[in-house]
Amino acid sequence: MSREEKEVAVKKDNPKLSIARRCKLLGMSRSTLYYKEAETSDNNLELMKMIDMQYTKHPFYGTRRMTRWLRQKGRKGNRKHIRRLMCLMGIEGLAPKPNTSKPRKEHKKYPYLLKGLRIDRSNQVWATDITYGAPRLG
Repeated sequence: MSREEKEVAVKKDNPKLSIARRCKLLGMSRSTLYYKEAETSDNNLELMKMIDMQYTKHPFYGTRRMTRWLRQKGRKGNRKHIRRLMCLMGIEGLAPKPNTSKPRKEHKKYPYLLKGLRIDRSNQVWATDITYGAPRLG
């Protein structure tokens, strides 16, 4: 049952059941009945319009650059506010994302030497990580 259907069921006039009891039976909070979604302010709508126009011209602008551009245009707003508006609009800057899991072709792949070895006692196998190499001397 959707949230809207539950609200209709709770709002139906039933003298035998209180609203609290109806909400409990349907598994919903009473506060959802009284919640009114806040409207977006005119200032935010204007900012979103400006962000959309600039993003259309420069889709690689992220929140930092967009905030800087808006400040140059005389609009106030911090980076968190701009990020929230961009998330509401479903846009994000086009930038390379981390791609750390894919091995490079030119890197050597070492065999797994413990494959098939039965480890049945403590201190039988030791391991170390030398990813960052030894410190330089001198």
